[in-house]
Amino acid sequence: MIQPGDYFWTEGAPGSEEGSGPSGDVPFDVRGDLKRNAPLAKLVWFKSGGAADWLFEPADLDDLTTFMAALEPGTPVMALGLGSNLIIRDGGVPGVVVRLGKPFSTVEVKREHVVECGGGTPGILVASTARDAGIAGMEFLRGIPGTVGGFVRMNGGAYGREVADILVDCDVVMPGGDLVTLPVADLEYSYRHSRLTDGAIVVAARFKGEAGDPEEIGAEMDRIADERENSQPLRTKTGGSTFKNPEGGKAWKLVDEAGCRGLQIGGAQVSEKHTNFLINTGEATSSDIENLGEEVRRRVAETSGVALEWEIKRVGRP
Repeated sequence: MIQPGDYFWTEGAPGSEEGSGPSGDVPFDVRGDLKRNAPLAKLVWFKSGGAADWLFEPADLDDLTTFMAALEPGTPVMALGLGSNLIIRDGGVPGVVVRLGKPFSTVEVKREHVVECGGGTPGILVASTARDAGIAGMEFLRGIPGTVGGFVRMNGGAYGREVADILVDCDVVMPGGDLVTLPVADLEYSYRHSRLTDGAIVVAARFKGEAGDPEEIGAEMDRIADERENSQPLRTKTGGSTFKNPEGGKAWKLVDEAGCRGLQIGGAQVSEKHTNFLINTGEATSSDIENLGEEVRRRVAETSGVALEWEIKRVGRP
């Protein structure tokens, strides 16, 4: 595998931070923000983990496609949204982390109850825009703490609905820089999974709802917000739902029945409020958090015979 240091300058380029210039081997002009050895802990909900070899925040879509086209084949690329369902391992992330910022945080109402969103748009903004336009069916996005790019990739869902129910199609920048539009059928959605390849970045999506009353839509969004507030440890350093619900069951119930409520390893703890959430009590390392999750899986398998699957994505070097 060719490492970023092999094809990026190791000295500062004009207009960049030291050690963050573009390649001399593959000429291109980066207009966004490109940083080397960029700490990621502050960008994820757990507030733990190492640095990215490179962190790129593109200025716009053209900047992103040009950058992706210029990377050496095989370079690891990972998109980062709000960092809500993610463990960044302590050794950091190899290759390039792409963070879609304000230029990709857009939402526009189209005809026939379609809402078009940028890949960096938070779910709450999508839901609120749909509410104001009298478009029902997207209220559940109020309960997904992430961005469009993330929950399109993983078929995010909550409160009985999932992205597969509303997605029309999405625009994706593929490894190599090609921009393609994929209809929902091409994603071959299953529970919290799509067939999108590693390194593909969702830059826009279109969701279709139905006509609804803004007051009723708003009331449902408020109900979802209240339920989340009352049942989840939202005001802690957490990563959202840790494990996928097994078929016909609830992950939190299995964790609770295995005696894991409040279980702690280092600075990581199983939430007392909702046992499918892990929390960083203060100074937890990502290793603490991941090891705790694995211990929970072991105990659940031992007591119930169920092998819980991680819903939180774990990336980087141990």
